Amino acid sequence: MRRSGERPAEVGPSDRWRDVHASGKIRPDPGAALLELYDAALPEVYGYLLARCGRRALAEDLTAETFLAAVAACRREPPPTPSTGWLVGIARHKLVDHWRAAERENRGLAAVAGPNIPDLTDPWDAHLDALLAQEVLAEQSGLHRAALTLRYLDGLPVGEVAHALGRTRRATDALLGRARAAFRRSYEGRTR
Repeated sequence: MRRSGERPAEVGPSDRWRDVHASGKIRPDPGAALLELYDAALPEVYGYLLARCGRRALAEDLTAETFLAAVAACRREPPPTPSTGWLVGIARHKLVDHWRAAERENRGLAAVAGPNIPDLTDPWDAHLDALLAQEVLAEQSGLHRAALTLRYLDGLPVGEVAHALGRTRRATDALLGRARAAFRRSYEGRTR
């Protein structure tokens, strides 16, 4: 019991280990569960991002953004149940967001610079098929790259790709058709 004039005790981090709900059940704090999952999930999330973007610095930045978003999600009500799959899903969204932002930036740069944007591709990658495909994918527009990656590298059905990109299924089908055609033209142009 508090005496008059006393301040209420503040809740500290150690008090957040358990959350009592209206049902009376005690549930572990999702923040603590995320912390316990961190060491096991970090290489999975980083590996997922690195395999899709091909650049270590970008994969590191996106991994950090993924875990920051996960911490923010754990503070919302109702909190999620952290898992590696859930974190990879957040990473996927961060990667799509990055590609969208890169596409907007490239459109702006193209409008200002015109057709004089330097080619930054590595000619050594053309010797191996997988590296060539990765290079060709990196040259695609951000939206095409996102659609192709989500559909063919991540194996998501078209409906989930549409949801991730914020488009209708019909628009996503059309987008995938255009993306496949653009990829095929670039790839065949490189292998001739």
